[in-house]
Amino acid sequence: MSRRNKRPLPKRSSRDRRDGPKGSRPFRTSQGERGQAQRASGKPSGFADHAPRSPKPVLAEPAREEAAPTRVQTVVVTADENSMRVDRFLEARFPGLSFSHIQRIVRKGELRVNGKRADSKDRLEAGQSVRIPPLRLDAPRITAQLSEAAQKTLASLKELTLFEDADVLVLNKPAGLAVQGGSGTTRHIDQMLEVMRDAKGQKPRLVHRLDKDTAGCLLVAKTRFAATALTGSFRHRSARKTYWALVAGVPKPKQGRISTFLAREEGEEDTIMRIAAHGDEGANHAVTYYAVVETSAQKLAWVSLKPVTGRTHQLRAHMAHIGHAIVGDPKYFNKENWELPGGLQNRLHLLARRIMIPHPRGGVIDVTAPLPPHMLQSWNLLGLEADRFDPIENAPEE
Repeated sequence: MSRRNKRPLPKRSSRDRRDGPKGSRPFRTSQGERGQAQRASGKPSGFADHAPRSPKPVLAEPAREEAAPTRVQTVVVTADENSMRVDRFLEARFPGLSFSHIQRIVRKGELRVNGKRADSKDRLEAGQSVRIPPLRLDAPRITAQLSEAAQKTLASLKELTLFEDADVLVLNKPAGLAVQGGSGTTRHIDQMLEVMRDAKGQKPRLVHRLDKDTAGCLLVAKTRFAATALTGSFRHRSARKTYWALVAGVPKPKQGRISTFLAREEGEEDTIMRIAAHGDEGANHAVTYYAVVETSAQKLAWVSLKPVTGRTHQLRAHMAHIGHAIVGDPKYFNKENWELPGGLQNRLHLLARRIMIPHPRGGVIDVTAPLPPHMLQSWNLLGLEADRFDPIENAPEE
């Protein structure tokens, strides 16, 4: 379900932008373009199913005696370290360096970038020369043997793994499992990742979020370096995400763009995102492209969704806004007198199907997730073909 290409993300030409959807105009690809999107297996890009790779826990190194201070050294910022903050750069280069020590040497002006004092939040550029004073590094920690419960958690993570290398982990998050803790939440992905701390004590970091009831691709950084790079990709909108959903009714037109402002609305028991006006307090602009892939008796539609922005509950609020709420959505399904077709489970039918993002060390991470059990059951009952070409693939990125 994953691949890593040694090629940059494709750039859109002026024609691509001209032919992309504006309002309700379609953005279908030609047969030739579909052929270019196929893999060696002959299946459309993003739909190959592979056995998940298993995460390999890093074993701890033996403990050392207290390390002697290092010597003064001058290092050059590499291309991989471009745009890293000074403190993150030091943490990555010297894992045993404490946060307080970093702040101290920076505050005293002992660390110099191209001969000048630097602040810990300054961002470095490739090719710059960094003078590093003598450092006293902490001895590496000894990782205790995993308990039986921790071993089970690690095995669970292995089963969820879609892609893994030294820097990045992509998990197939099940529907119903929270990404982070909250009121009454005792088991969540962030807590499970504790069992993957490495010999330096670093735990994998969440790079983005999915709602508890949304299944699919969840990106995790295994190193500080990867976390910085991947977070930057999301910030600069270099990441491309595709979602699948089952919605009530059939959207018209079948392909289009949804652009609104969303604001958080606190209720007595729950919080939702409401459609807001420009200038409303807390309102943020949100843009989503959608395309109908297949329909079932005009009562249900399988839609592919491409969020340009990443607002909370964006896809759920947007589909409800255009009158086609996602099936099983407990917060936003607002169609009166609507009955769930027989055999379908009343659970959120939303999948983070695919993610494409530049790899921190070059190339592209391209991972897809299979339909979760309740959605696969619905697809089978409705006769929807899950291996169909996804018409949202070439939607604009803005």
